[in-house]
Amino acid sequence: MKKFFNDIKSDMKFKTAGPGKKLTAADASSQPQDVKSSASAKPRYHAPTEGAQRAGAAALARIEQHPRPKVHTSQIAIRDQVKRELEAEAAALAEKEPAAEGSQVPVKEFACLSVSGVYFTCPLTGATLTKSDREVRLKEAIFMRFEEDAVEASIMMMHTFNKDRDKVKAAVDIISKYVDNVSKNPTEEKYRKIKVSNRVFQEKVHSVEGSREFLQALGFISAMMPVDGQEEEEEFLVLPEPSADDLELMMERRERLQRGEPVRAQLNRQPQAFRPSPNATHFELPPEFYNLSAEELKKEQQQRSELVDKTTKLRTKAMREKEEQRERRKYNYTLLRIRLPDGNLLQGIFYAWDRMPVLFSFVRESLVNGWQPFELIAPGAQKLQESEEIALAECNLVPAALLTFSWDPAVQADIAAAGGKSPALLKPELLENIRTFS
Repeated sequence: MKKFFNDIKSDMKFKTAGPGKKLTAADASSQPQDVKSSASAKPRYHAPTEGAQRAGAAALARIEQHPRPKVHTSQIAIRDQVKRELEAEAAALAEKEPAAEGSQVPVKEFACLSVSGVYFTCPLTGATLTKSDREVRLKEAIFMRFEEDAVEASIMMMHTFNKDRDKVKAAVDIISKYVDNVSKNPTEEKYRKIKVSNRVFQEKVHSVEGSREFLQALGFISAMMPVDGQEEEEEFLVLPEPSADDLELMMERRERLQRGEPVRAQLNRQPQAFRPSPNATHFELPPEFYNLSAEELKKEQQQRSELVDKTTKLRTKAMREKEEQRERRKYNYTLLRIRLPDGNLLQGIFYAWDRMPVLFSFVRESLVNGWQPFELIAPGAQKLQESEEIALAECNLVPAALLTFSWDPAVQADIAAAGGKSPALLKPELLENIRTFS
């Protein structure tokens, strides 16, 4: 609109300026003008009336107050716009396309996962933890323990917060030596003082998180004391002279420290019962199940295709076993389903390196009559043995598998001969929440 009115003004100004002339021609006054032709020529536009001018000015004012967004018509702007539209279209198509077999899909791209994720239970509070926040929540629970038992909490700190087990053992051995010296020489002050700046104490004890808290729980207190040959005082941890009861208590706490174990969040197996379904062999797992980077996940499908080619070539047994072990290390967890004789399914989550007794114990605890002997058959008619200390990954039960449950045939025959009925299977609390595969 603004451009339209500016064009009108420019055109009127040009028309009213009179006839033009060439720069090389003589003065216009010396040349006769063709008055007739000039008078007969009709202007292209008529000058706007005063009302039209006022209306145009008002329109221009409104445009200036609410400017329209600038339209980019350059080649770069057009190219960028097309690129954005193509990327948006490709993203929309990617969300609609099914994932390639064997590849891992992020949670947001798959509407119905077999499990929503991997969760843990805090052994101190019973709270449910995610994989990402379990360490922080465990630390919080241990710190809260100080209000009830400072000795226990400090022992938990030493064994849980420090990943280097050798370093923890060295600190435990030195602290145990401190206690032994005090126990043997309770009246000797030198055995009841620890110089904080001492090199061995700094490197072997103080560097282990929780060690100072344990010494304080034993009764050591911080004090600034003079040092021979120095003007400035230094910090010492000092233990008041103990009584016989105090010494007995110190020895008991030392044994607790030596028996200490790391506090670990327990894997929540998320036991779940499902009704009979032909989709029992369909698994869609969240990323936590995979011990792979994002780039490795993208390459997994390609690796599976290459594996088919490799199987056609001659390889030694050692080569095959090494490759199988490398494949199994890709997974952190496994999702197992057990098909029961009534067609229902029992589902649970396990560590990939859980042993067979862990699997059998989970199934037994889910059954009404778990005391009765039963069998588990893996894909390929492989009969699993509860007594074997073999990992699930080593039986190729990762990252997911469907097993078949059956009662021991001999026991079932005895029950039938006695006129008994087949025992109930899953416990009522599982059947109350039984679900159907979507």
